[in-house]
Amino acid sequence: MHTEFTENAKVSVIIPTLNAGAAFQGLLWQLQNQSLPPHEIIVVDSESSDGTVELAQKAGAKVLRILRTEFDHGGTRNFAASQASGNIFVFMTQDVMPANDRLLQELVSPLMADEQTAYAYARQIAYPDANLIERLARENNYPLQATVKRKDDIERLGLKAFFCSNVCSAIHREVFNDMGRFPAPVIFNEDLFMAAKCMLDGGYQIAYAAEAAVYHSHNYTIKQQFKRFFDNGVSMRHNEWITKYSAVGRAGSNLVRTQLKGIASARKWGLVPRLIAESAAKLIGYKLGLNYKRLPLGLRRRFSMHKLIWTHIEASRPSSTNSNNF
Repeated sequence: MHTEFTENAKVSVIIPTLNAGAAFQGLLWQLQNQSLPPHEIIVVDSESSDGTVELAQKAGAKVLRILRTEFDHGGTRNFAASQASGNIFVFMTQDVMPANDRLLQELVSPLMADEQTAYAYARQIAYPDANLIERLARENNYPLQATVKRKDDIERLGLKAFFCSNVCSAIHREVFNDMGRFPAPVIFNEDLFMAAKCMLDGGYQIAYAAEAAVYHSHNYTIKQQFKRFFDNGVSMRHNEWITKYSAVGRAGSNLVRTQLKGIASARKWGLVPRLIAESAAKLIGYKLGLNYKRLPLGLRRRFSMHKLIWTHIEASRPSSTNSNNF
């Protein structure tokens, strides 16, 4: 436990919510009982109707309310950050659960120990009810070994050098503002784009804090995976400045290979067709997202996991492809 590095950390935890459900109470309790207590918890809610706001208020969180039509992954987090008073912002999603009471301590420690580390993200462990394919994906993307990624890693890792996840991440308030905050509106990858700006424009390094762990997973259907990767492709099309790095890395993605090995080891051969279909859906969705401008608006919304954000996207109509445009 790195208490010597975190004495001056004032952590503002920021959580966007929409009908977070009863489990949200457990997340709030876990946060309040961390070894490094949060300075504040800010919940920015999009018209929940299941008592999420009441749970947050009862737990002492600061609640900000927006319309569902106002939500986007970048702008909503920027709004919440503008209302925060801490010197470290911790971004979380409503569906995570800290693995232990050291989450915030371990997540913030790399930032406080080295001023060159601007952004850190936690290890994600699949929930017990996660299917095997999903569990293997989490283990592949979030290994046991902590790492620090620097600018000179780009040639080896390509786009993976910028990989970061706002499922559970931490960033210096000053760096967040200096880097121009998250792009907005943005449908996907606001964390990836911020990490890239930190590394490319600021010369900072990104820490994967493996000892900071949360439970998080989804048993997405094949249709949902298609929609998710369609949004991924759309976000990359609107941020073409970053796509050149996708061809640089030599490491490549070994996710499917890892999943196949895991299926073979578990002798779950019946999952192979599912893995093939899921991988195909991701690829097709991503390619369609990259070429979304060729699709009518009705299909764009139909293919998207985040339909309401399209109002913002269509209104923004960027004229250039720099890092400040969506």
